[in-house]
Amino acid sequence: MRTLPATDRLLDTFESYLLVERGMSPNTLVNYRMDVEKLVGYLENSGKTLAEATTDDLRQFIGELIDLGIAERSRARIVSGVRTFFRFMRLENYMDDDPAAMLETPKVGMYLPEVLTLDEIDAMIAAIDPSKEEATRNRAIIETLYGCGLRVSELVNLEISRVFMTEGYLIVTGKGNKERMVPMSQNSVDEINTYLADRQLLDIKPGEENILFLNRRGRRLTRQMIFTLVRQLADAAGINRVISPHTLRHSFATHLLEGGANLRAIQMMLGHENLSTTQLYLHIDRTRLRDDILRYHPRNRSQKSEL
Repeated sequence: MRTLPATDRLLDTFESYLLVERGMSPNTLVNYRMDVEKLVGYLENSGKTLAEATTDDLRQFIGELIDLGIAERSRARIVSGVRTFFRFMRLENYMDDDPAAMLETPKVGMYLPEVLTLDEIDAMIAAIDPSKEEATRNRAIIETLYGCGLRVSELVNLEISRVFMTEGYLIVTGKGNKERMVPMSQNSVDEINTYLADRQLLDIKPGEENILFLNRRGRRLTRQMIFTLVRQLADAAGINRVISPHTLRHSFATHLLEGGANLRAIQMMLGHENLSTTQLYLHIDRTRLRDDILRYHPRNRSQKSEL
């Protein structure tokens, strides 16, 4: 069995194999390389190398994608890339056995997956009636759900004192009363700033002064109000399938993964992390995390292309 070269060199050889031996398109080369890089990062966090990967490791990796809400079609593409890579490893005599040989490919149905395109999200925002007094609030809600990948419970309890506009991040309390820092897209910052001016005109009820999103009577929104808002906007945008606030969270994760973001960074953004708040600040470079996420979020990529 041959000695495994450095990862970058190995992936360069893999790309050459895909191009010369398999005749694959440049886009497929890029996507398959990104898929393997995600797997490498996952294995490194588990203290393993590619050569040590087992079928169980690969299934757990795919399980992480499912937990993150990654669309079925995207998971199928990733499984295809991983299977092709380990077939290459076996052919090149870097491994004696192929751990991906028994890896099941998700069956992609004919229905559209529960993930929105960026155009569909823009259509939902465009469907907000600007003449309504809650228009700026609703725009900020959709941008924050999609731009930050928040759960509904995190959104309705979001506190103004924990939204840092200048620095571009917010802090939420998620499941298990665990806190996490979430980078914000510039769109989210801009829409929240616009909404805050209108919020000052509300008759805010005692105890709600620090809650960001309020109804017209100055009280915090309920989970059901957010579900209703998202469904109404989806209908108005002509999206003919069942959409919920969680769909925006799934879309956030899928778009980041497809854009090339690190799997661990996405896990942390979504709160799929068992680190305590203290460990989070000790072990994670916040600036690096923010830069990693913002680099791959579609909102920020589109802004850069307009400059």
